[in-house]
Amino acid sequence: MEELATQVTGISYALDTFYFLVMGALVMWMAAGFTMLESGLVRSKNTAEILTKNVGLYSIACIMYMLCGYSIMYPGGDFQGGYFNALANISILTGSDNDAAAVADGSYYSGLSDFFFQVVFVATAMSIVSGAVAERMKLYSFFVFAIVLTGFIYPIQGFWKWGDGWLNVGNGDVGFLDFAGSGVVHMTGAAAALAGVILLGARKGKYGKDGQVQPIPGANLPLATIGTLILWLGWFGFNGGSQLQVTGIENANAVALIFVNTNMAAAGGLVAAMLLSRIWFGKADLTMILNGALAGLVAITAEPLTPQPLEATLIGVVGGLLVVASIVFLDKLKIDDPVGAISVHGVVGAWGLLAVPLTNDDASMVWQLIGLGSIFAWVFVTSFAVWFVVKATMGIRVSDEEEYEGLDIGECGLEAYPEFVTTDS
Repeated sequence: MEELATQVTGISYALDTFYFLVMGALVMWMAAGFTMLESGLVRSKNTAEILTKNVGLYSIACIMYMLCGYSIMYPGGDFQGGYFNALANISILTGSDNDAAAVADGSYYSGLSDFFFQVVFVATAMSIVSGAVAERMKLYSFFVFAIVLTGFIYPIQGFWKWGDGWLNVGNGDVGFLDFAGSGVVHMTGAAAALAGVILLGARKGKYGKDGQVQPIPGANLPLATIGTLILWLGWFGFNGGSQLQVTGIENANAVALIFVNTNMAAAGGLVAAMLLSRIWFGKADLTMILNGALAGLVAITAEPLTPQPLEATLIGVVGGLLVVASIVFLDKLKIDDPVGAISVHGVVGAWGLLAVPLTNDDASMVWQLIGLGSIFAWVFVTSFAVWFVVKATMGIRVSDEEEYEGLDIGECGLEAYPEFVTTDS
């Protein structure tokens, strides 16, 4: 009987590990979604540089999180002591040498699967920054910032909540709640992006002398739409994987509810943004519609398990309305965000955190506000300092000539569409 129990637990261990890895792979696929979305919403003369940024930041995030980020975020975890210690003690990366040891240790899945799932999250946070600073930032200045954000800034605030830090428990309360990262991931990326955009300035020609906003259309809206749908798909891994396990009736039902709520929130956000853009602008603005879907996804990420599907839809609806208003408002402030990343991930990320107490009786609005404020303050201040140092040393903005010609030529020495690209003013 004991042998049978060990075998069953071993099967659960294998299934949960496999589930964790597949969900992580879905989140990794979101890198393709961010790349396509951003490429579609910028001008064709900057496409190759956008592609280079996105594949580069993903790789930098993976390396930095392996070297130090994971150890900072989870000081008692499987990468304890850093990468070099892990090399000397490779068994701790797998959680155990065999299923029997896993049962004895109380392990539910491989430690390496946890690392993989976490590393694709930090890459997601950095991808958010990429879109906001598009079309005028130096490529290698961006990569320098990526090193600091993924290796240090993100892991420190991640430890506060997910590493069992001070935001996780307080005064007998449950503390700050953020199931899959509306704050830890999305608002973090937006806060870092906002700091960079403030120092970077707007694209040339975005705002006229009279303060009027000059539209700068994206080059490929079909690509942007595909990118949004890829992100929508990847989000099932983002939220679903955060349940951590799928074996057992309770976990299986939880994952199913998370998937449904994630999907419904995205649908609610899209429809709300579509209707508001029709009322506000007189047209169904596709870029607002796409951002509405993403806003719904961000909004439900903080708590996709406790709402019922209708409640999840309404949470997404509010996110879709907020993102349209935020994009317009930031433009009035002359904060130039080519893809709307600050609005989608920052403003709506904050809404997602504040919406948690609406469906989760264990949540405290006070702790949600404390978590929201502390994460934003930490990330914004540290990011602003890093951007400022980079600007003072190597510069963060390309020359006017390079911006006019396109970053593809100036930063990458090639064009994404060499047969069709034209330089505009």
